[in-house]
Amino acid sequence: MSLVELIAQADERGLAASGLACLDRCVPLLGGDDEILRPLWASLTDDAGAGDWGDGLEQARGKLDGAGDGDEAVALAHRMLEAAPAQRSAAEVRVWADACSVASLQIHRLLDTAPDDASSVDPRRQGRTEGMSPLVAAELRRQVVVLEVLAGHGVAGLRRALEVSIEGRRVLRAVVSRRTRQRG
Repeated sequence: MSLVELIAQADERGLAASGLACLDRCVPLLGGDDEILRPLWASLTDDAGAGDWGDGLEQARGKLDGAGDGDEAVALAHRMLEAAPAQRSAAEVRVWADACSVASLQIHRLLDTAPDDASSVDPRRQGRTEGMSPLVAAELRRQVVVLEVLAGHGVAGLRRALEVSIEGRRVLRAVVSRRTRQRG
């Protein structure tokens, strides 16, 4: 099943986790630490309060760096954060999760030193993966895994989704660090 199909079939929690996971993997671009989005992850559990998502989002926005000094990848990551809905309704998180998927793949494409044969990330999201660059391929796999694990396990899949995000965040942090060293 393609990423587009998985997003179309996901429930509200799966969509919120999908968008959050994309944002979480891109936190190194915003100057955030590994725990900055933890309250948002906790707000996806069954015992979370109704306002936990909005409160966690407000805290993250206050702590993450919005400056990007013209860097397109940083601007895309910042837009993901700013576009997150204050209320976790299915309709709003569906739009956000879809936009985060595109933005995160585009960020990985921008940061990958290997070329990607497609003119945009849309064919990748629809399952056409021939000639895909390694960094984009890994991000696509992570997005698919997050949606599949939440579809298959519900709230019990949150831990695995977070693990996938942590792995991706470490990869992107290394890419950003290498990029900074090459520029400096």
